[in-house]
Amino acid sequence: MRVHIISDMEGVSGIVKWSQVNGGDPMYEECRKLYTAEINAAVRGARAGGASEIVVMDCHGAGGGWTFNSLVPELLDPGCEWVVQEKWTGYTGALEQGCDAALFIGMHARAGTAHGVLSHTVSSEAWHNLWFNDVLVGETGINAALCGHWHCPVLLVTGDQATCDEARALLGPGLTVVPVKQGLGRYTARQIPPIRARELIEGAARQALQDLQAVRPYDPGRPCEVKVEMVSPDRVEPYRNKAGVQIPEPRLVVSRAADWWTAWKQFWF
Repeated sequence: MRVHIISDMEGVSGIVKWSQVNGGDPMYEECRKLYTAEINAAVRGARAGGASEIVVMDCHGAGGGWTFNSLVPELLDPGCEWVVQEKWTGYTGALEQGCDAALFIGMHARAGTAHGVLSHTVSSEAWHNLWFNDVLVGETGINAALCGHWHCPVLLVTGDQATCDEARALLGPGLTVVPVKQGLGRYTARQIPPIRARELIEGAARQALQDLQAVRPYDPGRPCEVKVEMVSPDRVEPYRNKAGVQIPEPRLVVSRAADWWTAWKQFWF
């Protein structure tokens, strides 16, 4: 069984402030360890659940040389391999080769979510809302669509309670979730201690892999429209004049294509 673990940092137990997830900040190094430990828990659980190959992809944009490179390599469980990608959603190799399941670790809620810890979508400064075929989504939706394009189902999502609720609403009740904290605001949360959070993640990863049919691969629909509402008109400029991309309103960017991956690529890359 081949498993793809996609991870982000904001949804890890113990993390509630931007200073904890920004590369180079004093608190960042401690949080890299917390982050790596939750991924390791998922790796152990996946192995116990029958995974023969596990590829981890770090999706946290920490800034500078830490972007998509926040794991602590020497602390990473030897039962996996991991990818440092250049641009978010840029690595698709494991999915193209064929994956039986994806596990999402440390996810955060989409922009504007009540009680979503460090909630944002792609850019906390530039993006306001994102829709796939008029369905409001966040980064869990983006990563799920990426996996779904190659027919890989997402079976586990961990993060705060708001993220878990968002993921289940999008992917269905068969999704296994592990809420490691309850957001009380964007920068406050009641949290499960990291050691216990890892135990829960390990057990959930093992259990989730027992039914590969519990969640259908996510396909936003065909044809597909990717629509982004920016926070201000200047934020649309990088997307102007891209083939297949339109700017129908001052803060709105729209990309349309026959399928999600094509619509996403012509907008994003």
